[in-house]
Amino acid sequence: MGHHHGGAAVKVASGTARVALVGSPNSGKTTLFNALTGLRAKTGNYPGVTVARFEGTVRTADGELVLEDLPGTYSLDAISPDEQIVTQVLDAGDTTVETPDAVLVLLDATTLRRSLGLLAQVLQVGLPTTVVLTFRDELARRQGSVDVSALQRALGVQVVPVVAGARDDLGALREALGRPESWASPIVPPPVDSTELREWVDSVLDAAGYRLPEADRRTARIDSVLLHPVWGTAVFFVTMFLFFQVIFTFAAPLQDLVQSGFDWLAGLTAEHVHGIFGAFLSNALIGGVGSVLVFLPQIVLLFLMISVLEGSGYLSRAAFLMDRIMARAGLEGRAFVALLSALACAIPGIMATRSLPSARDRIATMMAAPLMTCSARLTVYVLLVGLLVDPSTRFGPVGAQGLVMFCLYLGGALAAMGTAWLFKKFTGRHGPVLPFYMEMPSYRLPRARSVAVAVWDAAKGFLHKVGRIILVVTVVLWLLLNLPARGTSDFRAAGINPDDTAATSSYVLDHSFAADAGRAVEPVFEPLGFDWRVNVGVLASLSAREVFVATLGQVAAADNPDSPTTALQQMQTSDGHGGERKLFDAPTTAALLTFFLFALQCMSTIGVMRRETGTWRWPAIAFGYMFVLAWTMAFVVHSVVAAVA
Repeated sequence: MGHHHGGAAVKVASGTARVALVGSPNSGKTTLFNALTGLRAKTGNYPGVTVARFEGTVRTADGELVLEDLPGTYSLDAISPDEQIVTQVLDAGDTTVETPDAVLVLLDATTLRRSLGLLAQVLQVGLPTTVVLTFRDELARRQGSVDVSALQRALGVQVVPVVAGARDDLGALREALGRPESWASPIVPPPVDSTELREWVDSVLDAAGYRLPEADRRTARIDSVLLHPVWGTAVFFVTMFLFFQVIFTFAAPLQDLVQSGFDWLAGLTAEHVHGIFGAFLSNALIGGVGSVLVFLPQIVLLFLMISVLEGSGYLSRAAFLMDRIMARAGLEGRAFVALLSALACAIPGIMATRSLPSARDRIATMMAAPLMTCSARLTVYVLLVGLLVDPSTRFGPVGAQGLVMFCLYLGGALAAMGTAWLFKKFTGRHGPVLPFYMEMPSYRLPRARSVAVAVWDAAKGFLHKVGRIILVVTVVLWLLLNLPARGTSDFRAAGINPDDTAATSSYVLDHSFAADAGRAVEPVFEPLGFDWRVNVGVLASLSAREVFVATLGQVAAADNPDSPTTALQQMQTSDGHGGERKLFDAPTTAALLTFFLFALQCMSTIGVMRRETGTWRWPAIAFGYMFVLAWTMAFVVHSVVAAVA
């Protein structure tokens, strides 16, 4: 394809056509992107920056093309890094990023006047353009109307109306995408001058017979409660509270089922496969990796609920409510969106700070994002909460495990807010406070396909992490937990019967390289109640928090391959006074939960922070302050629980 100006049609040259998808936030852009590309999408970063790049393949009757979903923006007058990327991509003179062959611009039919301002700027660029008109069903429901054919004539470019999820509409759009030779820029592009541009918008709306939609009464009624400073905040906290009750109530039975399957498989392996290979299969693969995979139901449910809340339009209301609270930390609502992204993983949370215009706001939010409870922490929390709180414990209709989980998430959020406030105060407040503008879409049922794609991406990412990072680290850990190799003479010298599998396994673990490493850091962690086995898990979790679960899974499988969960509950350690105590007693387990609540146990997050800030200074500060905070708070919690218990 070649670029053109002055109304000439785009020409197919060679290779695959690239089409950029442009639109404002909540214009239906992501829904349309998912509908057109399905599971054929991939993510990456633009060269030199950490702004996310989403690309997908669209199949049409005439071949395939690459669709690039650009960050949502209201204008090409960029004030933040993600908006700057949109401007760069559409600028043929910018060689740092690849310029698309054509542009697909989404216009929200319910906010057409504002949407035309963005379209005018895109048309001034001169790339071949097709307009997609979304939410026509919403426009009609609210007694508004527009003549699509007249709108097409007024704009001078092709206009394709689409109701997300409607197969006929998507078919028409695919047909249009398959005929790029019909795409053209308007012969007379919109004016640049703001006064003249306003007149151009008025003329287009008049020519298209546009009738403004009435206010959405249903949305207004709901918002009168959900956006109320008191009732809205109460609903928000109740929603989040129920959120974590659901994770235990619905996912726990599935987790138990998966756990039973792995327990059975581990026992079967230990029974039929002997020697070093049998131990590797039973302890490393099944005991280690399997102990992480059992949390897949919780991960799926977490992202399912987040996707439903986002698709319904509720999350934008939550950001609006939190804007007041964020202001107390010297931040704005956009920072809440970034912190909310960190619930999935701190990495997209840190990357989402690109939407913040202020560099100081970005630093403060980046320092706070790792404190938000991510999905990696969820696996650790579920394991430890299960050891700390009996699943049958309830306070009326409320399960105690879900209540503890809610408190952990709330604690992470409050810590993030406090940290953001401190760093904002430390770095100083300079420059004007820019307005926070966020679209409040009408409430609607989430699109099943969009929800399914979001959940699939989350599950795929979790499984990819298990298969790539956690498997490798687990194998290395297994070697460290089983080396140096011990023989019959070693066991007899220690007074152990070589045929006693449990005793020999315990001896090998207790004299392994991993045990040496765990004992080396005992002076640091002993005040928190951790023994060397827990220390090894903490050290290993620097690669990925889930590895802590895999480490305990290996240790437990070595103790009791038939029931690792029972082995964890029964593990004993020295009480420091010549006797023994349960390793995972209440003070130690509570301290562990607190430590993981605050500690930055993720090298990937540190790496992304380094790339985002361009220096090791801020990642080093983040790791240092979070470790000190984690150790201090864990020590306090351990002391308090020990005194009460």
